[in-house]
Parts: sequence; C-alpha cells; structure tokens
Amino acid sequence: MLLGRAVPLAPTSVKNRNSQLCTAPCTVHNLRRVSSSAVDCGRLVPVNAPARLRQLAAPTRATSAAAPAPSSEKTGKMALSQIGLIGLAVMGQNLSLNVADKGFSISVYNRSYDKTEAAVKRAQKEGLGEKLRGYEDIKDFVASLERPRRVIILVKAGAPVDQTIDQLQKYMEPGDIIIDGGNEWYENTEKRKAQVAEKGLLYMGMGVSGGEEGARRGPSLMPGGAAEAYKYIQPIVEKVAAQVNDGPCVMYIGDGGAGNYVKMVHNGIEYGDMQLISEAYDILKTLGGLTNEELAATFTEWNKGELQSFLVEITSIILGKKDDKGPGFLVDKIVDQTGSKGTGKWTVQQAADLSVASPTITASLDGRYMSALKSERVAASQVFGKLGLKEPTSIPGVNKAQLVDDVRKALYASKICSYAQGMNIIKAKSQEKNWNVNLGGLARIWKGGCIIRAGFLDDIRKAYERDPALANLLVDPFFAQKLAESEASWRRVTGQAIAAGVPVPGVTTSLAYFDTYRRARLPANLVQAQRDFFGSHTYQRTDAEGWFHTVWDETFGNADSITTSQYSAQAGSTA
Repeated sequence: MLLGRAVPLAPTSVKNRNSQLCTAPCTVHNLRRVSSSAVDCGRLVPVNAPARLRQLAAPTRATSAAAPAPSSEKTGKMALSQIGLIGLAVMGQNLSLNVADKGFSISVYNRSYDKTEAAVKRAQKEGLGEKLRGYEDIKDFVASLERPRRVIILVKAGAPVDQTIDQLQKYMEPGDIIIDGGNEWYENTEKRKAQVAEKGLLYMGMGVSGGEEGARRGPSLMPGGAAEAYKYIQPIVEKVAAQVNDGPCVMYIGDGGAGNYVKMVHNGIEYGDMQLISEAYDILKTLGGLTNEELAATFTEWNKGELQSFLVEITSIILGKKDDKGPGFLVDKIVDQTGSKGTGKWTVQQAADLSVASPTITASLDGRYMSALKSERVAASQVFGKLGLKEPTSIPGVNKAQLVDDVRKALYASKICSYAQGMNIIKAKSQEKNWNVNLGGLARIWKGGCIIRAGFLDDIRKAYERDPALANLLVDPFFAQKLAESEASWRRVTGQAIAAGVPVPGVTTSLAYFDTYRRARLPANLVQAQRDFFGSHTYQRTDAEGWFHTVWDETFGNADSITTSQYSAQAGSTA
C-alpha cells in the first residue's frame, strides 16, 4: 500500500462509541489519517502495508494497569485510555511517558502533529507503545478516553490554555475533568473552573515540579481545584509522582487555584535557593580563592550533610564540568545573566499584597533583574574603577577551611529564612481563601521530585506537625537552635563580603530578616510618628489603649485639620 495514494479499505461492521453501526468505507489519505482512523474505528490496515503504517495504525489492545482507574469503558475490542494529555513539549512528552511507564494507558495530542509523532516513536522505542496512543484530531482524542474523561493540559500559560479548553469543551461531557498542569496564574485557574462548571465539567490546576527528568521519572505534583475530581486522578498521580520514604510526592492542595498558587510559591522559594547558592559560590571563589575543583569538592561534601538537596548536588556537577569547546571550566564561560519566567515576580507581588515579608525571595528576584543589566554593569565597573574602587579580590592569607565552614552555616541559616517566608505566604493566602493547605504535608511532597527537594524539608514537615499553627519556622525549637548555632558564622561571612564589595543580597537580607524578627522593639515607632506628622495617620501608645494624633509643630500642621478635629471630638466624647 502506498502512502501517497488514497486507498479504500473494505467496509467494516464495528460499533462506534455512540453505539451506532459504522459501515462506511474507510479511505486512507495519509499516514496521520490512517493512525487516527485505525485507532478510532478499529478498521484494519492490509497486512501488506508498510510496517511503520501497520504499527501506528493498529489498535492498541487492552492491558491491565498497575493501579486501576475508577471506570472502564470499551468500544468494540478497543480499550479506551485511562487519561489524556495535551501539549507534548519537553514536560508533556516526559510526563506522558511516565504515565505509560506506570502502567496506565494514555492518549496524547498536540496542536502540531510532529510532536505527537515524536512522542509515539519515543514510546515505542522505550517499550511503551501499547500504552501510549497519539491523535491528530482533538475530537478523536477526546473520544478515545474512558469516562469520566481526564485530560491534563501542559501548554503555555494564558491564551493557549483558553484555546485548548475551548476545543475540549466541544466534545467533553458533564463530569469530565480538565487538569491544567502549567505554571498558570491562580486567578485564571479559578476563573476557568467557574466557566467550565457551567457546562458540568470539573477543573483542576496542578503544579508540576521536577523539570524534564522529574516529569519522566517522578515529579512533585500539587493538584488543587475541584475536590470531587481528585478521586478520579488520585490512583494515577500517586503512581506517577516521585516516591519517598513516607509516600508519593502528591496530595490534594485545596480548592480553586490552590495547586497553581502553591507551585508559584515553590518557584519563589526556588529563586531564593538559587540566589543563596550563587552567593555562597561567589564568596568562596572571590574571597576564598577556591579553584573550580575545590568548589566542586566543597559542594559535593555539603550535599552529604544538612545542605543535602537537588540544587546543591547539581551545583557540584556544574562547577566540575570541563568545557568541551576549549580549556577551562564551562561555568566560567557562561554569561552572567539570569532569565526568569514570571513565577518569582508573582510570588513577590503576592507577598506584598498579603503584607508578608519576603526579603530573601525579593532579593533573589532583584538579583536576576540586576544581572540583566550586563552592559550597564560593565560600564559602571569602569567608571568606579577610575575612582579607585576596584573589583573585589581574595582575602590575603584567608583560612579556606574556616571560610568554607562559615559559608556553609550562613547558607543553611539563610535557606531557613527563605523557606520560612515562602511558607508564610502560602499560609496567609490559604487563610484568606479558606484553602486549608497542610503546610507539613506540603513540605513532605516537596521532599522528592521537585527542584527544591532537600533533606531539611523533613525537618520542616516535623516542625508543622509539632505545631500546625506555627507562626514562623524561625521559632520552631529545632530551627531556632540551628539559627543560634549558625549566627556567628553568618555575621562573619556577611561582614567579610560587605567589606570586600562582594554583593550578597540574599544572605544579607536573610540575616536582617532574622534580626528583625527576633527583636522585641524596632525603630518603627519613629516611622509611625513621621507618618502622623505629615499625614495625620495617628499612632498607638505603649501606655494607653486607642489611637492618637499629635500636632507635632504648629508651623507644619493645623489644630483645626479634619483629622485633628475628628480625633479631638472622639477624645472628648470618651473622656
């Protein structure tokens, strides 16, 4: 059979999904159409057709899954897929293969069919061809799923998600479920949940963390949205997620946009982690004069202790990677500019909206913005160099072992502050939206699969289990002790960096966060007095109840001003 010709096949007598008899002849127009027709209608391709055509077009036989899904429909002899996935870029392709690898049948679709073909070929190459089926037509894709249909969307956030939902709604039925697995703004998720509910569809927003490798081998999953929908995806996501000593790295997060929101803050914490690690690297390299071999060895050693984490591990690998295009190490030839995709900015904006201090995460975002000013920084270096302010250099006679130990403790203490800030953002939003997010459970599902996975997340889990209403991680007995033990090193490293002109905004602001939080009295009394002076904002007293206003200087204010008059009247009525 030639692919370039339209070849009619013999009429068939197979019942389709609407239980109507299908007797029309099937015509193969090209490879794509054959694949779709063969899978959808169960029609046969001649045995003398090319092997590749027969392989793609042949119906997938029903096979038992490792963990059964809630329902099981069949059309003729064709088993329907237990779940579907749209969007076959890096994350989508790898997650679909993960689903198939865990024993679940999955249908996949991508707007550009070449990516669908690539996913099918890779599945066949990895021995998963019977579990993964690709479709060119979205109608056929939806029809290939057992009810209630479950479809994961992994496309670019924003308009592409809306366009995909519009297409799905044409063919989905009440009770079917859409799961957005992208980095979407949580309010968009809540809006879409309400919109599809009008047609009886259920909607979830599911954070997916772990990058390419995590998606393929086991990510951390943060599903939120329609609670009634979770039971239909739970058997699948619990197998697909990363597995740690106390279970799969997935749990139901909360209603509405809770899943996407938690993933957003996860990324904000990730920003902080990466900034702090880069500052530790800078201190050791610039002030300590450590070689790349020494740096790689240091991070490798750190990864065996309390700093054990995915990011510390990959840092050790990066620092030891030789350049295959020339002498030296690759990291030294990478331009010092860091990109961002928006979730860090959203986290900082949310912290401000919720009045939650997040200086470490904010500093990490500012660090990326400052790095983008490469040409300006080069020019500024020249300007100040002519004025005698040179680039920082290593400390003469530095004790490398002492510096390494101090930086380790400073990094650990600063990380505690970064995670504390992220958890407080989530806690504040959860209270505002009545999501009831389990912070201890959240720390548990971040222990594996995700980018911020780290050994001390188990200590965070224990902290919230000891006290679910914990005001701040800093005052948990375990972490308070760790911070106290790290304080001297933390201050020493910060002082050395500042004195030498090495910018460490993450470490510095983390220390300031710690010092601010543990002080019983701050100079905020003066700031409030200033506000009352120029804006009549009033103030509270330490020795009396209520709010007060003062005309601080008759030349700057008026005793007959509205605020003063109102305050005087109120004071008089309560005297």
